[in-house]
Amino acid sequence: MELRQLNTFITVADLNNFTRAADVLGYTQPTVTSQIQLLESELGVRLFERIKKNISLTYEGKKFLVYAKEIVAMCEEAKNTVKKQPIPKGVVTIGALESLCTTRLHTLLKDFHEKFPDIEIILKTIKSTEYEELLLGNQIDVAFCLDRIIKTSDFIVDLAIPESLVLLTSPNHPLTKLFKVYPEDIADHLFILAEEECSYRRTILAILNNLNLKPKSIMEIGSIQAMKQLAISGLGIILLPKITVKEELFKGELVELNWHGPAFEFFTQVIYHEDKWISPALQTLLNITKSALPLQYCND
Repeated sequence: MELRQLNTFITVADLNNFTRAADVLGYTQPTVTSQIQLLESELGVRLFERIKKNISLTYEGKKFLVYAKEIVAMCEEAKNTVKKQPIPKGVVTIGALESLCTTRLHTLLKDFHEKFPDIEIILKTIKSTEYEELLLGNQIDVAFCLDRIIKTSDFIVDLAIPESLVLLTSPNHPLTKLFKVYPEDIADHLFILAEEECSYRRTILAILNNLNLKPKSIMEIGSIQAMKQLAISGLGIILLPKITVKEELFKGELVELNWHGPAFEFFTQVIYHEDKWISPALQTLLNITKSALPLQYCND
């Protein structure tokens, strides 16, 4: 049973005439007759009484007409629900690091919602090691990561913007007295670092390890805000994106060390799986992100 057969049946029933139905539908009369015959053959009943040139619905035809109209109407409703709309609609699920949620994304998403209120955004905070699994499992549509350039072939990096990472201490910390700070200078001090999965932590520890250095001690903290407060108290050294400590630097609560070790080459990246279907809603978010997010960095 095909949708076109149902449309033909409804049209013939409404007009009570095969020839007129053919003209309305743009078919030849034999085509209309053939479609009705195929439909009757599949159903195993006669839908029309044909007496000379007059036709009328049979009892079975009248009952079937009700369902045929409902089916065609539902198909049209379904098509209108999912077809491309002039104004994008839908749902986009974003996975993002906590540091980006509180510094970069809140402004971006506020502006996005004001422009496209019909697109629902689901925002999930993730760890730097989780994005691959979540994208592969289609649990998120797009990831906002802060890491070294991602080169995995399964993923497309739609945007990559350099992000400054800085070593920080309280103004009274001994390291602030050094004009230049090298890896060997920091190894003898307490590090206040995030969990082992954190890309910042992995980077600073890899730098020290490559130089056969090891931190004197590490305090592991899961919250960026807690890390900042412990550093402000003078407890130790932290490594964070500069955007996350703008206020503390402005107030003089934290001091950026003049780092002369290997560069922290980190990028804010927007990535999705190469096989991901880019829905109109997701494409709209990607377009807005590529135009709006770089402007934030110009104003840093």
